[in-house]
Amino acid sequence: DRFVLSNGHGSMLIYSLLHLTGYDLPMQELRNFRQLHSKTPGHPEVGVTPGVETTTGPLGQGLSNAVGMALAEALLAAEFNRPGLNLVDHHTYAFVGDGCLMEGISHEVCSLAGTLRLSKLVVLYDDNGISIDGNVEHWFADDTAKRFEAYGWNVVRVADGHDVQAVDQAIGEARKLGQQHGRPTLVICRTVIGQGAPTVAGTDKVHGAPLGADEIAKTRAAIGWTHAAFEIPANVYAAWNARAAGAEREATWDKIFAAYSKAFPAEAAEFTRRLSGKLPATWSKTAQDFIAATQAKAETVATRKASQLAIEALAPNLPELLGGSADLAGSNLTWWKGAKGVTATEGGNYLFYGVREFGMTAIANGIALAGGFIPYTATFMVFSDYARNAIRMAALMKVRQIMVYTHDSIGLGEDGPTHQPIEHAASLRLIPNLDVWRPADATETAVAWVKGVENNTGPTALLLSRQNLPPVANKTAAGDVARGGYVVSPATGAKAVLIATGSEVKLALDAQAALAEAGVAVSVVSMPSTTTFDKQDKAWRDQVLPAALPRVAIEAGHPDGWYKYVGLDGAVIGLARFGESAPAGLLFKEFGFTVENIVNTVRGVLSK
Repeated sequence: DRFVLSNGHGSMLIYSLLHLTGYDLPMQELRNFRQLHSKTPGHPEVGVTPGVETTTGPLGQGLSNAVGMALAEALLAAEFNRPGLNLVDHHTYAFVGDGCLMEGISHEVCSLAGTLRLSKLVVLYDDNGISIDGNVEHWFADDTAKRFEAYGWNVVRVADGHDVQAVDQAIGEARKLGQQHGRPTLVICRTVIGQGAPTVAGTDKVHGAPLGADEIAKTRAAIGWTHAAFEIPANVYAAWNARAAGAEREATWDKIFAAYSKAFPAEAAEFTRRLSGKLPATWSKTAQDFIAATQAKAETVATRKASQLAIEALAPNLPELLGGSADLAGSNLTWWKGAKGVTATEGGNYLFYGVREFGMTAIANGIALAGGFIPYTATFMVFSDYARNAIRMAALMKVRQIMVYTHDSIGLGEDGPTHQPIEHAASLRLIPNLDVWRPADATETAVAWVKGVENNTGPTALLLSRQNLPPVANKTAAGDVARGGYVVSPATGAKAVLIATGSEVKLALDAQAALAEAGVAVSVVSMPSTTTFDKQDKAWRDQVLPAALPRVAIEAGHPDGWYKYVGLDGAVIGLARFGESAPAGLLFKEFGFTVENIVNTVRGVLSK
């Protein structure tokens, strides 16, 4: 089973239980709670603390990750289980509080979980009626049970959430109901916050502040605890230790897997590969053949279409690829010929997330953490704002998720400033561990997709155009593209360097030609991924951007991030204001993305 402490502010709860049940979390780590480099940080972090399944703290996202984990369990079971041989057969539990259920993301993900009938998902709600500001009845008066019943969940109530037997019985009932009715289950446990603390129990004063020495002494007396701090009696350790039981369950599963391997050797090998996170043995050839074919074809297409072509080419040989879109598959072109939509009754490889950008991204994080899949999600680039904190959590946890963001600039045209991303590329590039690609043509898009699939140290964002773009990288080695920035068009005796991304690379090439006619030689650098380019060795970076040459950067987005490349003596042709509603061509001209403006800007830089 999997367990997620969504209300991660109560992190010492899970640390204490991991310690008692036998995980590698010694008492000294509990003593070092929230201290530098300890395994017990202020909120649980995956990869830091043994037994912690996901990083929680931003409320609602742990619950969302749990939905993703339960979904991954259901899809893996549908794909690999055989009659009498269930390799995948576990429950996902999440523990939530009022804060998780107040956050809007809880509605997004719990609605979808009910629709998809994730019957092995059990959520325990600590219904204590208190948050940081006091009694929640003044700002959270929902009928939570009816809300979840409306989502299609089972609901079980526990009158006294401190009654261990009653809670245990409720969990058993939740599992039974899930099996009977094919629905997830919410277990509502009525509790008293700070139970046992005589003065502050049931108040917001015990929510986050230390009890203090006097209240601790009174609490010890009230609950009859006479042992010293951090002293656990041997009989308590013996009662809690789960190593023997865990080893027994693992041995049982090993026997099932041995029988499965004998009966279905190919499926067993594929299951092992998928859970290890290794790509198929044929992956490298598949990827390189596709890039070469794309380069040779040299089509003029929108990079959103080039992205769909990449999915069409790569997905048949990458069964772990699990796609999805926030109700925009026809616009962001993430649906492909071999796609099969996931429903409540059938597995598949494509998720219709509905208009749920935040929930979608957090669910995909849970899928990635569960293992066996490489999820990709999609929406318009401007709506990445809705998903912002889940994008950040993906980067913080270093999970492999590919985020497809289309309609990447004012080039989308008539939809206007509400839909035209201006600051988004710059802000996404600021997120540590997030690789951001804004390709200029089909070849760069193919390389970006391959890099995203191969990136197992963090998520990847692909920023893609609505409008058609001509080939620019067809004569350049794909290996150069893969380094994030490269000289797409050199010039003998260059006096300056033009740096551009996405649709603006063709504009830079046109300006290069105009400057050449005027006797001014400039080279053109395509920079599809600044985050990747910045990781290259100094020799490559100096080769692409010679220190002696002045630089002009061109991108239809916020200019600030480009000054680290052009310096104070260079120039940036960007957009630091919101767009307008008009055809794309008129907008590019209106905002100075023209050959004439680039030529004049270069002349101005050279005259300094």
